[in-house]
Amino acid sequence: MGRASKPRAGSLQYWPRKRARRYYPRIRSWKRTNELKLLGFCGYKVGMTHLLVKDSNPHSATKEEQIFTPVTIIECPPLKIYSIRFYKKDDYGIKALTDILNPKLDKEISRKIKLPKKYNKKLEDIKLDGIHDIKLVVYTQPKLTKLEKKKPEIFEISIGSNSINEKLDFAKSLLDKEIKLSDYFKPGQFIDVHAVTKGKGLQGPVKRFGIQLKSHKSEKKRRAPANLGSWHPAKVSFRVPQKGQMGLHTRTMYNNLILDISNDLKKITPKSGFKHYGILKNDYLIIKGSIPGPHKRLIRFSDSIRSFRKSHPINIAYISVKNES
Repeated sequence: MGRASKPRAGSLQYWPRKRARRYYPRIRSWKRTNELKLLGFCGYKVGMTHLLVKDSNPHSATKEEQIFTPVTIIECPPLKIYSIRFYKKDDYGIKALTDILNPKLDKEISRKIKLPKKYNKKLEDIKLDGIHDIKLVVYTQPKLTKLEKKKPEIFEISIGSNSINEKLDFAKSLLDKEIKLSDYFKPGQFIDVHAVTKGKGLQGPVKRFGIQLKSHKSEKKRRAPANLGSWHPAKVSFRVPQKGQMGLHTRTMYNNLILDISNDLKKITPKSGFKHYGILKNDYLIIKGSIPGPHKRLIRFSDSIRSFRKSHPINIAYISVKNES
């Protein structure tokens, strides 16, 4: 009887498999749109629960029936503007030209970076000739949540528009305001979720790639690969499953459906609070399915860059308030 065979496990799409530089991700690609709005937001992962949602798809086999749907809850405190960043384009690509800091910054921002004592740059001194793009640098407010952390996170958010003047006026209007989730995202919208996965440390090839255990007659190790490659060229290919870092990688999940955005905390919070998180105090977002990352980690999301699906009306019949995760 021949030995059972199977295709190799472990996608080669992600390489190198190394630790992320920081615990919240960087978004490299943004949706191109003429609508003047912020294209991203963020929040802290609370946990998972389940809903009963009435299927409103007329072409579905379960239309007009209640469907069990696992969901993820994200608490989204409002953001604040740290600076307006101007970009220029030259022969070597797009580069940041300068930043104009917000004159009204919270004192917690000094926990993250060292603020300059004197700052003389003003928006009136910026000439828009040669400016290729304008983005907002924002910072979070973990002090508004029940989390123990007080150090904010700082990252960029793109603005959707083809006009530089419109982007500048829009950025000016947000300098003295708090940016809220409900102003730019709505239920039924598809978004891309960017997160850093759970870290699992150094793991062997059996857990990391799912290779088979070797026979008891093998002369080599039981949980190691049998062959590292040919004699020449004398180089081990990256395709060979070996031990290494597992988890704590930056990942993106495309086309995640927003089921609900609300600030009604009573209908979603268990009596004892969420396990491993606590009690919500801000607006929250309910996303269909699971997303990467552990509890309390910052999750970033943006307008779907591959939007090709159409959503149907969402009718939530039941929300579980039991501690499930």
